[in-house]
Amino acid sequence: MHFRRISQLILFTILFFVLGACGSNSESNGSANTAEEADENQGTITIGQINWPENIAVTNLWKVILENEGYEVELPLIEMGTQMAALAEGDLDIAPEVWLPVQDKNYYENYKDKANFFEEPWYDNGKVGLVVPEYMDDIHSIEDLNEHKEEFNSEITGFEPGAGTMLITDEVIDEYNLDFNLVESSEAAMIITVTDAFNNNEPVVAPLWQPHFVFSDADLKFLEDPKNTYGEIEEIYMATREEFDTDFEEVNAWIRNFQLNDDQLGELMSDVKDNEDNPIVGAEKWVEENQEVIEEWMN
Repeated sequence: MHFRRISQLILFTILFFVLGACGSNSESNGSANTAEEADENQGTITIGQINWPENIAVTNLWKVILENEGYEVELPLIEMGTQMAALAEGDLDIAPEVWLPVQDKNYYENYKDKANFFEEPWYDNGKVGLVVPEYMDDIHSIEDLNEHKEEFNSEITGFEPGAGTMLITDEVIDEYNLDFNLVESSEAAMIITVTDAFNNNEPVVAPLWQPHFVFSDADLKFLEDPKNTYGEIEEIYMATREEFDTDFEEVNAWIRNFQLNDDQLGELMSDVKDNEDNPIVGAEKWVEENQEVIEEWMN
């Protein structure tokens, strides 16, 4: 009996040390895993998002790309004026969509010394202006609108106040002495109004831009702009807060290399629109199918 008790004590002692060693290894591995996870988290980047189709597409595209590289990406929904102010205050990392030389000129002039505006655009074939349905045969120019103001109830259907194009449209109303009111709403509400009017063969006039998927849903035409108030070709640039280039040197290089042509942007917007309830899925699809393009940006 005495021998058996000694044997049990020895076995218990051995088991105690074995379990203790396992626990130490487990804690050690846990610490290593935590350190590894910390290394993989490259930091948080905040990209301002506006509820415009090309903006939703591009912001989700960069969310996919950057999160694949270990960054955490936040996409707060912020209108243009607030984005510019947030950049200047250092509260926003990236404003992805600055239209120049006309639409966002005021923002550029006001904030060019407080934020970094990229010198090269990521898209160089934008167009902005007032549109009406193609079936409105008597209206070809902005100068024709006053003669038909009763058809439109003297209203131009607009979107979010503060957007550069809305500010320019106010200038257009003054430049052409239009007897119209610019109705503020949202981009989504404006598109519903435009498509409903088109589907019912009714008059509607709205400030719109290309690229935009609405042109595939409705046959619309840009009105001539003899005074060139809206400008001609618009290019889209990114802007970042000061010191972003040093805080996120690698990411800054990637987004400076970022460029999309008409086909690429059209496909991206289409993929995202097909998954509008979960746009990240559409962006993931585009990323998967365009690895060579993305590699060019990141080299």
